[in-house]
This record gives sequence, C-alpha cells and structure tokens, in this order.
Amino acid sequence: MHIARAFPHSWRLALGGAICLAGVLALLNDLAGEVRSFDSRVHGALLGGATAALATALGTLPVLLSQKFSQRTYDGFLGFGAGVMLAATAFSLVMPAIAASKDAGAGPFQASLTVGGAILLGMGLVLLLDRVVRHESLLDGVDPARNDSIKRAWLFVAAVAIHNLPEGLAIGVAYAGVDVVKAHSLATGISIQDVPEGLVVALALRTVGYGRLFSCALGVASGLIEPVAAVAGAMLIEYARGLLPWGLALAAGAMLFVITHDVVPESHRNGHRTSASCAVVFGFIVMMVLDTALA
Repeated sequence: MHIARAFPHSWRLALGGAICLAGVLALLNDLAGEVRSFDSRVHGALLGGATAALATALGTLPVLLSQKFSQRTYDGFLGFGAGVMLAATAFSLVMPAIAASKDAGAGPFQASLTVGGAILLGMGLVLLLDRVVRHESLLDGVDPARNDSIKRAWLFVAAVAIHNLPEGLAIGVAYAGVDVVKAHSLATGISIQDVPEGLVVALALRTVGYGRLFSCALGVASGLIEPVAAVAGAMLIEYARGLLPWGLALAAGAMLFVITHDVVPESHRNGHRTSASCAVVFGFIVMMVLDTALA
C-alpha cells in the first residue's frame, strides 16, 4: 500500500508555501543587515541559529531524494518521529525549562509549577489550532476519510515549528552570556537534534500524500524561525531570559499533546502497531543520545 497522490489543490499550497518561504528569507536578509551594526555576541547568535536552521533543512534530504515507501515504512517513520519528539520534549524542553526557571530565581517547587502551567498552555494552544485547522480550506475537496490524517500532520508541523522558537531564544541567550564555548556547545547540540526534526516534519506531510518538494520546503521553513529568535534573544537578553522557561514549557505541552493525541494513533491506524511502537522506542533512544551525550 502506498500513500495517496497529492491533492488537486496542492499547487496552491505549494505556491503559498513558496511565497512564505521567500518572505522569511527576505526577512532573514534584512535581519542580517541589521545585525552587522551589533557586536560579536549577536553575530554569534545569528550564526548559531542559522546552523540550527541548516541542520533542519539537512534532515529533509532523505524525503527529497526518496521515491515511494510502503505504508508500513511510513508508519515506522512516524513512530520514529514520535519517539524523537518525545525525547526532545523531555531533554530539550522540560528539563531546560525547569533549569531556566531556577536560574531566574524560582525555587524547585515554584519552577515545577511554572513549567507545569506553561505545559497546560501549550496543550491549549494545540487544541485551538485543532479547531482552526478543522475549519480551514486546507481540507476542502479532500476525501473525508483522509481529513483526520491531514489534520494530524499539520498539527505536528505546527508543534515542531512552535518548539523551534524557544530553542532559538535559548541560543541567543547563550551567546549573549559570558561563556562563548558553552554557547557553541548549546548551538551544536540543538543543531544535531534538529536534523531528525526536519526529517519528521517532511515525513508527516509526505505520509498523507503531499509532494516531496512541498513536504521538504515545509520542513526547511519550520527551522527558519531559529536564527530570527536567536538574534532576538541576544538583543533582548533580559526579556528573553524571563520568557525562556515559559517558551520552552509551552512548546513541550504542544509537542506532548500532538505526539500522544495525533502522531502515535496515526502510526497505528493501518495495523502496523508493533513496528510503529518499536520505532517510537528507537527514536526516543536516538534523540536521548543526541541530547545528552553529544550536546
């Protein structure tokens, strides 16, 4: 069994995606011009964020170069992606959010409550996105039987993009600090774990029938927020430090809800539960190693 053909209106989505991508690239170019007037810390933040965005783009290459996979293979990839994002939620978002809250002066209990509240806000944001996507023209003219799968894919893409924002802020805050070596280490660690994130975004869209170019373009676009957020974090370090725990935990809530409510059920929907579940565990281990041993 293979994935469905791209939808009749996919050319409009591709055109819209291309326009958005061109706009973001133009914004990055303007931002680079502004950054030249700032000190080396902002330059470093831009370089660190751009490296993370490039790593996200690199992750989409397997989807760009591939032709067709069986449905079992796609379900396995979805499971792998769920495991990757589950580990990223724990080791890249929740734990750093608690640490950032403590660094801001909160006690252990207050830090945990702050992060827990932000996780709930992230879940609420995804529920709101769910309502928006359900009523968008994105699903017009699509076989009703495919609507839920398409909605789940787009929610997953949105969750990954949301989670890249606080990661970019974290890079900027690190470069605005006093230890450049630690900032380089953080940017490298985030870049390493961004590679599989680019892959799972592209796969999520490819799985429900979108073309390779469109799926990969959205995967690349999901990482472009990181250099923008990194520069903002370096320039507005005092504000960014205060927002960082909330941003990280909000992204964790969004990601956790999408994984459990949408991605895992989608990977099990076609009867490949065992292979998909094994892939979840494997993906979790891979991302855990990337986040803890290589960062």
